[in-house]
This record gives sequence, C-alpha cells and structure tokens, in this order.
Amino acid sequence: MKNSLQPPLRLLMGPGPSAIHPRVLAALAKPTVGHLDPFYLQVMDELQGMLRTAFRTENHLTMAISGTGSAGMEATIVNLIEPGDPMLVCVNGVFGGRMADVAGRAGADVTTISRPWGEVFTAQEIEQALSQRSFKVVGIVMAETSTGASQPIQELADVVHAAGGLLLVDAVTSLGGMPVEVDQWGIDAIYSGTQKCLSCPPGLAPISLNTKAVEVIMSRKSKVQSWYLDLTMLANYWGQDRVYHHTAPINMTYGLLEALSLLQEEGLEAAWQRHALNHQALKAGLSALGIQFAAQEGHQLPMLNAVRIPSGVDDKEVRGRLLKEFGIEIGAGLGEFAGKAWRIGLMGHASRQENVLLFLASLEQILMSQGHAADAGASVAAANQVYAGQ
Repeated sequence: MKNSLQPPLRLLMGPGPSAIHPRVLAALAKPTVGHLDPFYLQVMDELQGMLRTAFRTENHLTMAISGTGSAGMEATIVNLIEPGDPMLVCVNGVFGGRMADVAGRAGADVTTISRPWGEVFTAQEIEQALSQRSFKVVGIVMAETSTGASQPIQELADVVHAAGGLLLVDAVTSLGGMPVEVDQWGIDAIYSGTQKCLSCPPGLAPISLNTKAVEVIMSRKSKVQSWYLDLTMLANYWGQDRVYHHTAPINMTYGLLEALSLLQEEGLEAAWQRHALNHQALKAGLSALGIQFAAQEGHQLPMLNAVRIPSGVDDKEVRGRLLKEFGIEIGAGLGEFAGKAWRIGLMGHASRQENVLLFLASLEQILMSQGHAADAGASVAAANQVYAGQ
C-alpha cells in the first residue's frame, strides 16, 4: 500500500456492506462541489424525492442523515425522546438491544419486551405491553440482521396509535429489498442505511418522519441532546431556507442518488421480487445440503439468510476458505448465534442468480471436504429448479 491503494475484489455476501453497483462507484468519483452550491442543492432535492418513493411516503421531513444506519437510529430517538419519556423497545436480536441502549442514553425511561432469537413479535404481545402503561414511542426492528427474522409491521401501527404512542421502525436492512410502506402502514418515524439493499457504501442514513412525529419534535421542552443530529436544524438545511448546519458528505450523496436511480429504473416491486426469488433459490440449495434457517418459518428475510451451522462443521474454516479460495465473504453469528449460525446476504446488487449458484457450489465443495454428507451438485441443482420454475 506504499504507492497506491489496491483493495482485494470480494463478493460481499455477508450482513453488509453489500456489493456496490459500478454506476454508484462511478458517481462517487464525480467532482466535488460545495455543500451550498446550486448543483448540490438540486441533487438534495432529487434525493429527497427518490427517498420518498423508496419509503412509499409523502412525508415532508425525509432526508439522509450524515452517518451510517446507526446514526439514523440515534437521530430519530434523540429527537423524539426527552429525558424521562417512556419508550417501549421490542428486542429479539442485537439491533433491538442497540435501540434500547440508544434510548437509555438519550434519557428515556426504557421498557423492553423480548422474544427468543429468530422469532418475531405478535400484535397481541405488543398490545399487552402497552396495556401496562403509556409509552411515548414504541421501537421495533423490521429486519433483524443478527437473526434473519422478518417482523410484520403493518398490523402494529393501529395497536401503537390506539395506545397514544408513536411507532418507530428500523428498516436498515429491509429498505429496497422487501415491501416498506410508510404511509400505508402508518409508520410515524423510520430510518435505514445505504449499505444494505441500496448497494451504496456505508455513510448515509435515510430517515422519514410524518407530521405527527414532527409536531412532537417541534414542541419539545428541552434541546435535542445531539447538536449534530438535531432535526429542528437539519430540517432547515434540507428545506427551502437551506440554512447551513454542517458540511454534508457531497460525494456520498452522489452515490446514494445513483443507487436510488438504479432502484427506480428496476422498479421497487421488481426489486422485491428479485430478492424473494434469490432467497428461495438459496434456501432450496441449502436445504439440499441439510442446512436449516435460524429464523422461524414464514418470517425469514429474503436479503439476510441466517442459517444454522451443521454439526461437526468448522465455522471459521468454512468462512476463511470461502474468502481465501473463492473471494466470498459471509458473516459469522452474533450474540446468541455466535459460532452457531452463518449470515448470508443477498442484498441489492449482490442479490443475483450467478452469486447464489457460485456460493452454493463453493460451500458444497468446502463442506464435502470436511466430511459433511451431501450429493455432489445437489445444492446447485435444487437452486436451478427454483429458477427454472419462476
């Protein structure tokens, strides 16, 4: 690295970041302009419009926070929560736990409810928790990246609103890869990240808040805990006044705009269908190898496949050989799933048929060399059956 930076070429099939589309990489290399340059302000306007399309919302307060998806989590929480405010957080994995931690740091009076890893919450469970006391905000992760579990959101908003609360949704992994319907489902506040199904490098966090959530923020009795993430000021920069707040990541904005353009060209529904098809093909191939999913049936994410490591298989050796011999990265298990699960990402630009077939063939070869019983070619054949029947 003395003379030039030469990163290795990897097929990113882990929990993120995902593979970056060449057009996005090219957009990142475009000439930098000032953060109040008329051209950049036009880019911001276009970006807001495309984010509204991706979130399926008309929310005025829709923007990209400078920072990764966790910055989106922190931004929504510190703006909605004042010290002492009661918040209910639903925890069934690492990122639900992170949401509770962030809320506590913001001064919230946090109550958590939990489900075993790989399982999801029912509306009845949340309604039961809401009957115990009044909560200002209810936070839940839609796509739990640590477990591969897909939380149904549509049925939750009415329950939360009936109890007088705001519904806050983590869509870091789900946006662009499966239906996310902010207005139709009645989501009050939502945040995501660029590095998952949007196939953009990590660095921006799309967020959107409806009128009710904005009114709560604008009627605060105390200053927002974070100056950098204060939406009362950021809204002026992203609004008509364009009041300077901080220097925006210009080229990252280019990249996200191009990523959203690609999503718009493909069509949201087509992108959702592509992720679902590749998930089903991967699932069929893994099943042929005797590998089962960690998340409960009927609630498995199409873009993040958490699977149980077969008995007798060396976790680190498999992941190491995939990277060294085939250039494929998959993720290790986190928390309760550490050493027990692999997390296989099919996100955005990485969610392609050729990637599924290459991964299955590579994994099958490595597993067979470890003595794992499998019929040669069975995984690829099973996946091809899915593709043939699409």
